[in-house]
Amino acid sequence: MTGSSRTQSPSRARAALRGAGAGLAVGALALGGVVVDGGPAGAAAKPNCAVAKNATKNAASAAKGAGTNAALCAQPGDLLDVTLDQLIPTQPSIGFDQIYYKLGRYSSPKDEQNGDFNKRFDDWCETNGQEEADTVEPGARLSDPSSFTCTVPLGAETDETRAQMKTVVIGPGGKLYLTDGHHTLTSFLETPDGGPAMHIRLRVTGNLSDLSPAAFWQTMQDRKWVWLRDENNRPITVDQLPKRLGLANFHDDRYRSLVYFTREIGYQAPADAAEYLEFLWGTWLRDRVDLGTYDLSSPAPYLAAVRKASEAMSATPGDTVIADGRTADELGRMAEWNNGKKPTGGEFGKLSAPISDDKPGKLAYALDFRSRVPAAPACTNTLTGTHTGPLVISAGVTCLDGTRVTGPVVVRAGAGLVAKGADITGPVQAVGARVVELCGISLTGPLSVVNTKERLTLSGPGCTPNTLNGPVQLVGNAS
Repeated sequence: MTGSSRTQSPSRARAALRGAGAGLAVGALALGGVVVDGGPAGAAAKPNCAVAKNATKNAASAAKGAGTNAALCAQPGDLLDVTLDQLIPTQPSIGFDQIYYKLGRYSSPKDEQNGDFNKRFDDWCETNGQEEADTVEPGARLSDPSSFTCTVPLGAETDETRAQMKTVVIGPGGKLYLTDGHHTLTSFLETPDGGPAMHIRLRVTGNLSDLSPAAFWQTMQDRKWVWLRDENNRPITVDQLPKRLGLANFHDDRYRSLVYFTREIGYQAPADAAEYLEFLWGTWLRDRVDLGTYDLSSPAPYLAAVRKASEAMSATPGDTVIADGRTADELGRMAEWNNGKKPTGGEFGKLSAPISDDKPGKLAYALDFRSRVPAAPACTNTLTGTHTGPLVISAGVTCLDGTRVTGPVVVRAGAGLVAKGADITGPVQAVGARVVELCGISLTGPLSVVNTKERLTLSGPGCTPNTLNGPVQLVGNAS
């Protein structure tokens, strides 16, 4: 498909842009703050939803008046316009290489060189229920939907286009729990023209806002809307789930990436796909493919691992229970590996294309982007959970992994701090540190980093954007 085949007349494009700028279409709800009345201990009383229901009939009214009730009143099938920083994950890990593929392709000019739009615009339109990109202005940004249009206008969504949207469950207090789309939306958050404040619409699959927190999480588990196993397939509690999206907030599950690369080679996601389908396949593959024996930094051994995994998937009898009571056929097993084509053809052939090709394979994009992500120094000490009081790092490298710190953080000369997904209330000061790496943190207080010897990292490939609420002083640091 060429770029020119998806352009529209100037008048139609202008009309589409006006429609996109107007806000939300019929059937969508604007999401603002939520007001929760008192009720049973830990539970929210049902609000008066008349305003929100009436607002779905008028986009302007929805934007002005329904914000406080939108999430609490949303019903299955409704569409919510949200920002990425409002979403709470329901899984502790993702496949980093899947994200790296997306970010590698989003940052590459090859789609445009092939006469098409960059894939990130197609991905946004599909996720927003609008099929694919139709026009893209020079300098268009995901954070500015008025700079591009989609083939399906707002309000003209079909069952087919809505089925491609990511899903959310409304929890106590109107909080938004993402149940599908962790990889796609993390990719949007990490790409430079996206970010935490980027808007996207999600399809509501359940409203559990009237439940207590305990009843909410029990229902989430009963309905299989949460994945409570870590990157090594060990059980976790709901308290160990990330609090927000972003690479810095997740752990890397290599088997989840492996399953992603076997798509359309060893399995095809069925229309009624099970929740967390790829994790179920990954659970099964752990006993059949030892990724520790493959050099996953090199294309050839990585492809060998994908081939072994996908061949095992296809060769398994369809009635074999894979995980969680689901059979291979229920999880989309392909009866013929690579759809019956030779390794040089089909999806496996496409996956094998090197980064030098006009159309590189997903794996090539992933490894190319990963090579640009600086390796974090080894952690001497790792803190998780909550830390109250001063934190003084005098030697070694202290890593904060989703840690909540209340109190000043001081990094002495020669020591190091690596903070990912941390919440810090209090000043952070580093003078003469060996290394300081802050990615995906929320800091309330001043930040002062002076004369870092090896590396100061606050942004760049693989570094989730930070939220810094306070003055920032950066002087004389190694880049």
